[in-house]
Amino acid sequence: MGENPTLEVIGHVESPLTDPKVAPKQGSEGAPDAWLVFRPSLRDALSDLEEGNEVIVLTWLDRSNRDVLRVHPRDDPSRAPLGVFSTRSADRPNPIGLHRVRIVSIVDGLRFLVRNLEALNRTPIIDVKPVLDPSKES
Repeated sequence: MGENPTLEVIGHVESPLTDPKVAPKQGSEGAPDAWLVFRPSLRDALSDLEEGNEVIVLTWLDRSNRDVLRVHPRDDPSRAPLGVFSTRSADRPNPIGLHRVRIVSIVDGLRFLVRNLEALNRTPIIDVKPVLDPSKES
């Protein structure tokens, strides 16, 4: 099966969200603006991102329970449990967060203010990818 992969943490989230119990389940459900703070060595990799761009931020949900295989969707005990791969639960074997956000502001090329990020304060960032516009692809 090959070697165990290694991940490089490229930054962290700065957010007023600190308690997973009260944080929104999705960014569009009332998440406050938050900062993506990147390592200085990555300045060149970030240089083409602009205010207004939509990006996918991949995070390592470091406070998740990696032993959970089934959950009640949206933590609602009245709903039947589902396997975690059928949900967006943070609790899962590899707790990778997937967040579609809009860049509101960029400071010093390393601090990005974003909208609709439900990640908790100090969540590690592992990657950023552009949202592709299918009408512009060939």
